[in-house]
Amino acid sequence: MSDARENLAVALFSEIITIDQLARNNVTKVLPKGMELSHFSVLNHLAHAGEERTPAQLARSFHLTRGAMTNTLRKLEWAGWVHIRPDWDDARRKLVSISDAGRGARDAALAVIAPVIVDVVDKVGDDRVRAALPVLRELRLALSSDLSDLKPAQSEPD
Repeated sequence: MSDARENLAVALFSEIITIDQLARNNVTKVLPKGMELSHFSVLNHLAHAGEERTPAQLARSFHLTRGAMTNTLRKLEWAGWVHIRPDWDDARRKLVSISDAGRGARDAALAVIAPVIVDVVDKVGDDRVRAALPVLRELRLALSSDLSDLKPAQSEPD
């Protein structure tokens, strides 16, 4: 690999990592008391999914271990934001859904997060953000396929 290509790649990923850190910090500051970014992310995912998910499906969606997702789900269940029930067809599996309280917590979080995100888009400009999205999606897909190539298939129940 040439130095120029390597420098380009390093610069790109340095920007992405820094943007990730700054975005997380700015969003975390405005989240409702007691809510973590991981909580909002799972609630938002479940709100959009419109159907129950297994902990394993959620872990795959967020590129997390099952243990990490189980920890987050326990906190969400304790807060009353999700329902976790046995799968009646396979007792080894559990199914997770967002509760009414969880939907309300997600909506409250979104109401305080949206102005932070909109402010950033306003500073950069709608057209420039719109132009950047396809490249960012391609990067995400390339990284997702690389990650899935590294992970062995799991045969455990979801």
